[in-house]
Amino acid sequence: MIEMKNRFRGFLPVVVDVETGGFNAATDALLEIAACVIEMDEDGRLAPGEMISRHVEPFEGANLEPAALEFNGIRPDHPLRLAVAESEALREICQPVRLRLRETGCKRAILVGHNPFFDLSFLNAAIARVAYKRSPFHPFSSFDTATLGGLAYGQTVLARAVQAAGLDWDQSEAHSARYDTERTAQLFCTVVNRWGEIGGLDPSTLANG
Repeated sequence: MIEMKNRFRGFLPVVVDVETGGFNAATDALLEIAACVIEMDEDGRLAPGEMISRHVEPFEGANLEPAALEFNGIRPDHPLRLAVAESEALREICQPVRLRLRETGCKRAILVGHNPFFDLSFLNAAIARVAYKRSPFHPFSSFDTATLGGLAYGQTVLARAVQAAGLDWDQSEAHSARYDTERTAQLFCTVVNRWGEIGGLDPSTLANG
């Protein structure tokens, strides 16, 4: 039986997507964040697990670029957003991940994203702003589904890679953190599972982690 703690060298894959008020993690607002912990069955097959998503209040002095808001359709001042402060959003995202680390015996969570440098930079910036001291995420390592999609299907755009993998894609739902996290998680699991099916991984090499 393959265990998660051995499959990725002690890392627990957690898919993360953010929606923001711009491209600069130091100055632009984090507006949405979603995370999905990846699970593994006794045969070593991956599947999306628990999903957590939060609307986030812009931090004090945060920049909001009109072009970014037009692209993602977010209205930060909408009365029904039910947004929470960055500190609360981080706590609600990170606590279940830390619990799953203990349950699986993994050492750190590794962010899985589509072009994850962007998502990880905003996550790290928020962690630094609120001095969040118990982040389970590795600060710079990540898994990139744009790379995996290019390898497996010749597609690096999320929508095209998802569809090439035989999965559904609803353009009207795109660019929400929750939907993009869900699709990215399914894409990641599909590629990794397919790699195992075609004999690309020898389970015996994972026995000792």
